[in-house]
Amino acid sequence: MILQSLLFLPLLVYAFYILRYWLAWNNIPCIINSSEADQAFFTVIVPVRNEASTIVELLSDLEKQRYPKSGFEVLVVDDHSEDNTPQLVEQYQQRSELNIRLLFLASFPEKRQKKAAIETGVAAAQGEWIACTDGDCRVNPDWLLTLNQVRHQLNPKLISGPVILSPAKNTFERLQVLEFSALIGVGAATIQLGQATMCNGANIAYERAAFYAVNGFAGNEQIASGDDEFLLHKIHRVFPGQIAFAKSEEAVVSTRPTASLSKLLQQRVRWASKWSHYDSKLSRLLAVLVVGANAIVFCSFLGAVFQWLCWGYFLAVLLLKLLPDLILLGAVLGFFRKKRLLSYIVLLQFVYFPYVLLTAVLGLKGSYNWKGRNHSTP
Repeated sequence: MILQSLLFLPLLVYAFYILRYWLAWNNIPCIINSSEADQAFFTVIVPVRNEASTIVELLSDLEKQRYPKSGFEVLVVDDHSEDNTPQLVEQYQQRSELNIRLLFLASFPEKRQKKAAIETGVAAAQGEWIACTDGDCRVNPDWLLTLNQVRHQLNPKLISGPVILSPAKNTFERLQVLEFSALIGVGAATIQLGQATMCNGANIAYERAAFYAVNGFAGNEQIASGDDEFLLHKIHRVFPGQIAFAKSEEAVVSTRPTASLSKLLQQRVRWASKWSHYDSKLSRLLAVLVVGANAIVFCSFLGAVFQWLCWGYFLAVLLLKLLPDLILLGAVLGFFRKKRLLSYIVLLQFVYFPYVLLTAVLGLKGSYNWKGRNHSTP
């Protein structure tokens, strides 16, 4: 009985943090574009590897930006693609009014992977501000306009933007949207609280000078993942309070859910592989809290099934975990106009712990395959 009571303590801590992040999410200022904002010159960096099926759609979205074409350039940096991605970019260059440049990592000896692609882009950039997205993403017509408004209005050194998985056509993809939206919401909330922990490289912008002020990716360049969060943490340390979240529908970037379970696991293992390299205590605490809370719910369910615990205890545990999740996710999914996906939250609860446990263990091992390459994190 004492042990059962003690198990409520981690759940109460978890609930406290989630409700705190819900309040912080609601306090993030909504960005409204205005003609009064002075215009910075942006360099949009798109690191690509084998993105032939999507890169033209992204370039078309950039072509449709309502930001003046004289106010930005596009640098596509090819990381040794094995398909015809570079050829498609070159063909688009010929018929486009965009200022597009194509760079090849193959031209820079010993440079491979996404961080090297971004570093190469930053070195070649003419913009005072860098905006990064991925070759498999779609951006809104007012994406750059909104990033510029955030820059003008909040005067940050780094801007984290919202990312949504879309479209979600089946249960597997909808569960991914639910999980991913929670990560975006918590990341935004911690930024609002001045504790920046998470962002996503599919939608991030920063001062070029700030990138060099923190020595870019130096110190974690050997880790394939983390081009977004390691940089976030470094800029947060050097420029505390100068991180902003672009809370605006116009700033949303979309990318497709992972098509198969094996690819999803490889992606999540890639993300998890950087956890042991974090020096942010809050990031580590959040990871432990999330895994711990889900473990308690899952083990309580097994306990009830095998009659080690009563079903009433399991339901109490489930509600203590689920209610804060519903409150936070309701707000975040409302922003993304995906609130109907809340109906999947109970199902996610039962599959989440085995999935998180597996990716955490594999992430600590640090070996995974991504975009045709085998990686091993030191």
